[in-house]
Amino acid sequence: MSTTPHDLISALSQADMLEIDDLHAWQFNLNTEQLAQHQTGTPPADDAPLLSIECMDGRALRKWHFSLAQVMAARFDGEADAWNISGTAGNHLIKCFAAVSGDNSDLPDDASNDAE
Repeated sequence: MSTTPHDLISALSQADMLEIDDLHAWQFNLNTEQLAQHQTGTPPADDAPLLSIECMDGRALRKWHFSLAQVMAARFDGEADAWNISGTAGNHLIKCFAAVSGDNSDLPDDASNDAE
């Protein structure tokens, strides 16, 4: 990302893909209901994780889950350009990426893709 958000929640809200412990993970979920409750000052209604991440490591499906408290406690490591977060299985480094998208169209950007 071009600028470093002041907290991991902001970085995750802008991210399209993550890297956790050197593994690329585009399948991640930020629990928007729990986030909305936090922003209004209401304690979470359940123990659901705020952040869930899944990725394939070879043939193995790897999963990570982080609570609101763990995400809030994450600290940015400028040298690694990553967020250091403590999970139940130890510390992890998370990098947030914003994707660049494109299409397969041969038309100029200002032309319509609709067939006439």
